[in-house]
Amino acid sequence: QVQLVESGGGLVQAGGSLRVSCAASGRTISNYAIAWFRQAPGKEREFVAAINRSGGTYYADSVKDRFTISRDNAENTMYLQMNSLKPEDTAVYYCASGTRYELGTSQSRYDSWGQGTQVTVSS
Repeated sequence: QVQLVESGGGLVQAGGSLRVSCAASGRTISNYAIAWFRQAPGKEREFVAAINRSGGTYYADSVKDRFTISRDNAENTMYLQMNSLKPEDTAVYYCASGTRYELGTSQSRYDSWGQGTQVTVSS
């Protein structure tokens, strides 16, 4: 059974930085593509960033050049480093894992999800 546990969310001022983590068990995440999604109040969950098996990354236009997705294979943990945060980045952030090698932006590509961690950016 795959389990993903997020941590590191919180409250930060606009322009600040935050790193959220996602510890995985039951699956070696370095073998497959993994991703981060987010859901703001009143909005649908949206793609943020993904990394494939070989380390290639892809970002939503809204976070490109500000966010960085990475993973620590030894710790079986994935991260999302968020810099230059904006109030519109406020959302619950979810990590996601699947069994495909190539990354994708569709939620259907990922079969395991974390519980979510709240990130709030004040203006």
